[in-house]
Amino acid sequence: MPTVGEQLQQAREAQHLAIHQVADFTKIRGDHIRALEEGNYSVFSAPVYIRGFVRTYANLLKLDPRQLLDQLSRELSDSGQREPTLSPPSHGVVDAAMFQLSKVGMKLILPAVGIALLAGAIVVSYLVWARAQHQDPLEGLGPGLYQGPVPGDTLPLPAPR
Repeated sequence: MPTVGEQLQQAREAQHLAIHQVADFTKIRGDHIRALEEGNYSVFSAPVYIRGFVRTYANLLKLDPRQLLDQLSRELSDSGQREPTLSPPSHGVVDAAMFQLSKVGMKLILPAVGIALLAGAIVVSYLVWARAQHQDPLEGLGPGLYQGPVPGDTLPLPAPR
């Protein structure tokens, strides 16, 4: 059975695509495409990049990405390269919390963020309303002019004491 790289190269050549065209379509560098086709996985800094590039490349060539990724996993394990296992950070509460959040799916995070934003909006609305209820309505008003029944009338002066 041909390797993942050979399958990608054969499919690319069957569709009469040059490497620079594949690079333009996929936004993967040309040297990385050559490395994938040659099976030279040592060029990549981590196996996760290899898997992502193979998935993108396979989708462009209308190949089954799941089948290629399964075969790629076997090839990587035979060559001694494995995907790194994630381990929690050893320091910092924020780092540990972010690590745990990264493991939770977006289907859970988005509703939780929505509920938190709604609760925050309710609290802020209540605080604004409570402040308005306890505020003196005449606070901040400047001095006013007395307008009697007839313009020009003035108030009588208070009697001396």
